[in-house]
Amino acid sequence: MSNNESDNELIFLTEELVFPPLEKADEDGLLAVGGDLSVERLLLAYKKGIFPWYDSQQPIIWWSPNPRMVLFPSELKISKSMKTVLNSNRFLLTKNECFDDVVTNCANVKRQGQQSTWITSEMKVAYSELHKIGVAKSYEVWENNKLIGGLYGIDLGHVFCGESMFSTTSNASKFAFIKMVQELQSKNYEIIDCQVYTDHLASLGAREIPRNQFVKILQKN
Repeated sequence: MSNNESDNELIFLTEELVFPPLEKADEDGLLAVGGDLSVERLLLAYKKGIFPWYDSQQPIIWWSPNPRMVLFPSELKISKSMKTVLNSNRFLLTKNECFDDVVTNCANVKRQGQQSTWITSEMKVAYSELHKIGVAKSYEVWENNKLIGGLYGIDLGHVFCGESMFSTTSNASKFAFIKMVQELQSKNYEIIDCQVYTDHLASLGAREIPRNQFVKILQKN
């Protein structure tokens, strides 16, 4: 890591397992570039409130936005239409049944304003390794024995860091998200990390909090 003193100078990581202070991030949350996606580095990153986000044409880019979009489980909002879906027997939810399939589907989803996916082949391998040690987890939604939606993220024991979700049928990803939040609330998780603001997440009850408040919650474990 460079020993730069300028807040605007890009920080490049080396093989050393260390990240710069979060205060070094720019106004968009960009903190550092480089390093690797080893299990050890990823675990360190998430425990510090840092995550990788880049596409196949870029080097590894690490982010820690301020403010941070989070959902406190007790603040989950469920619309009347989703309550109807939840009360029906239309969808079946499973957990960790097909993690790699969920990640692949998330990578293949066409997203507005994005020409390429940030879930690169390198990222898929890295998160699959995290899944093997029980840290990365998936929730799957099925209809008529067909995978139609789901999400995955990093489970820190009291904070769940959501990474991505997909849906090939209306409301499938919302179903997975709501069911996940309800489960985590029953297990006394403090927050679900949603990373950055979207209208979709806000409609479900997520809101922005200062990064230092988010980090304090992370450090409770």
